[in-house]
Amino acid sequence: MRIDLHCHSTASDGTDTPAELVRNAAAAGLDVVALTDHDTTRGYAEAIAALPAGLTLVTGAELSCRVDGVSMHMLAYLFDSEEPGLLAERELVRDDRVPRAQGMVVRLNELGVPVTWEQVERIAAGGSVGRPHVATALVELGVVPTVSDAFTEEWLADGGRAFVEKHETDPFEAIRLVKGAGGVAVFAHPAAVKRGRTVPESVIAELAAAGLDGIEVDHMDHDADTRARLRGLAGELGLLVTGSSDYHGSRKTVSLGAYTTDPEVYGEITRRATGAFPVPGAGGA
Repeated sequence: MRIDLHCHSTASDGTDTPAELVRNAAAAGLDVVALTDHDTTRGYAEAIAALPAGLTLVTGAELSCRVDGVSMHMLAYLFDSEEPGLLAERELVRDDRVPRAQGMVVRLNELGVPVTWEQVERIAAGGSVGRPHVATALVELGVVPTVSDAFTEEWLADGGRAFVEKHETDPFEAIRLVKGAGGVAVFAHPAAVKRGRTVPESVIAELAAAGLDGIEVDHMDHDADTRARLRGLAGELGLLVTGSSDYHGSRKTVSLGAYTTDPEVYGEITRRATGAFPVPGAGGA
């Protein structure tokens, strides 16, 4: 089985619609794909309706968190999307995305970059607006060559010249909420140093003690040495090890299925989840 547990659609900052995402996942030879848009579940219905036969969909979300001043992302799988506590927190984070992005536009203007809010809205196309949309605007304007090049201290990285903070969930609270909604919590790309400051291993140990299920080890932002170190840490802490592409369509160079999760780990995730079940494809339109 080929299992990719971290993918984005136009419901947040990917460039494939949810329907395109599942069709492309099947074409890429995946057996299981997770839809994990940022702080939203709006893509579920479209993805399920278009799900090809032979492909299973794992519903999820990537939750924006912050601990000790460091941003981090929590992948939540197979939770009850209508559970009131987690729903309210997702809405709180999502609602803060617009003023945050608008603030980044203002800061970029102050730096002499002629980006406009209308441009960012057009790029977001109704999705949950975030830094990648602002970064894409910088690419369109020729300020940086790629989206990744916008995530530096010069521009949009944490603490960068145009960075603006937003509401982010305490990760210990995120674990509590995800568990309360019957889901499984996995720390996304925990050692992606090129994105900015990362959470120390001591905090990962505290998160594990608080109920964290796993860490995403096999990821494009982790080199071989980092993956080996994280595997060792996961073994010490009794955490599951996942692998995922973090696919964003044309917004990133990584392909669907570039990194995958072991079928036994996937099986354990589905066994632990009580909020929702994987959706088998029935040959969607």
